[in-house]
Amino acid sequence: MKDYRELAGSFGGVAAEYDRARPSYPDELFDELERLAGRTLKGARVLDVGAGTGIATRLLAARGADVVAVEPTPGMGAQFLASSPGLPLVRGTGDELPFHDRSADFVTYAQAFHWTRPERSVPEAMRVLRPGGALATWWNVKDSSVGWVRAMGERLAAALADGCHGYGAVNEITGHLAPYDLRTGTAVLRWERRVTVDHVITDLTSRSYFAALTPEERAPLLAVEREALLAEFPDGWVIEPYVLDLTVAITPGGAA
Repeated sequence: MKDYRELAGSFGGVAAEYDRARPSYPDELFDELERLAGRTLKGARVLDVGAGTGIATRLLAARGADVVAVEPTPGMGAQFLASSPGLPLVRGTGDELPFHDRSADFVTYAQAFHWTRPERSVPEAMRVLRPGGALATWWNVKDSSVGWVRAMGERLAAALADGCHGYGAVNEITGHLAPYDLRTGTAVLRWERRVTVDHVITDLTSRSYFAALTPEERAPLLAVEREALLAEFPDGWVIEPYVLDLTVAITPGGAA
């Protein structure tokens, strides 16, 4: 099994593919985030941790947030700066946030909390959040109740058993919040996007478990997935269903 830090570091080599092919997020996500947090993103100080190439950061900024991206990987950071002109970027991790105590209204993890050590990242979030501030984590995962998605997952799990770093139970974060006096809420959203088979393959290449492979190791696996997708979608267009799982935890001191 590859070390998770090695897998996390592999993103730098596929940052352009990541930015081009990874799914975005529907507006409803941010509506739910504001509802659960009990406050608007507009004007709020947001630390978007594990920001990657800025997919979520740009959307948070579009909602009016005063957002700072936090990203440890140089390659991803370089792509962030190219794709997100004018937005600030800080080198760092959730396990050691380079910010003052009580300096943020939100700490967000879009598709990224599983790369942290919760015994460190949760206390760090609590430290930098202001009273009534919100720690928000979300994961955008293909809906495995759909047959072709489930079949793809099973093939990849079998082929990459020694190197796959998955999301696990995405809401397991709630167990790490138990020691704190937090008001916690969750939401699950379902949405879909229409993309080409080539787009889906590019998305796969941006996954850590593919990025950590050599080109010779990747090629046959991607060929199998391309063939399976074309058999399912002969016109070359794929409807990708997603389940978006959101958890928001409010620190003491905010509005009830």
